[in-house]
Amino acid sequence: MTAAPINILVLCTGNSARSILGEALFNHLGGGRIRAFSAGSQPSGKVNPVALETLEQHGIPLPEARSKSWDEFAAPGAPEIDYIFTVCASAAGEACPIWLGHPTTAHWGIADPAHVEPMEARRVAFERAYELLRQRVEAFVRLPLESMSTVEVKAAAARIHQECEQ
Repeated sequence: MTAAPINILVLCTGNSARSILGEALFNHLGGGRIRAFSAGSQPSGKVNPVALETLEQHGIPLPEARSKSWDEFAAPGAPEIDYIFTVCASAAGEACPIWLGHPTTAHWGIADPAHVEPMEARRVAFERAYELLRQRVEAFVRLPLESMSTVEVKAAAARIHQECEQ
């Protein structure tokens, strides 16, 4: 009998760039052990095409990606979330919905690549955001999450953020 996957929600304000990258990385690197979602407090309604381009270049296509509200994950019938990662300071500071199951939260702030100009610099900024998130996600999925307390996971997530390249 296999254990249910660990559910992770990656939050950002617009849910168009960093949180999309995080969702894809957790799903890809989690190897079926983790099921990740992303959402925004004020979703833009569209996924940044450079986010999808960046994922594609790394062999992580996410054709089903969509910008969605965090309200979807607080509604009846939503998956129970185990861990929430905010990847922008705005989302980290906002009043969040009441989450079913009271998930553990951590903040992994990453600079917003979405509005960097010109376009070539934006692509470089997306690559940088991808790399920073990849480092953190790789370290997190290596943790023995199933045997750790929520306090230990929260401390480990904070340590990972501090230790990974800034």
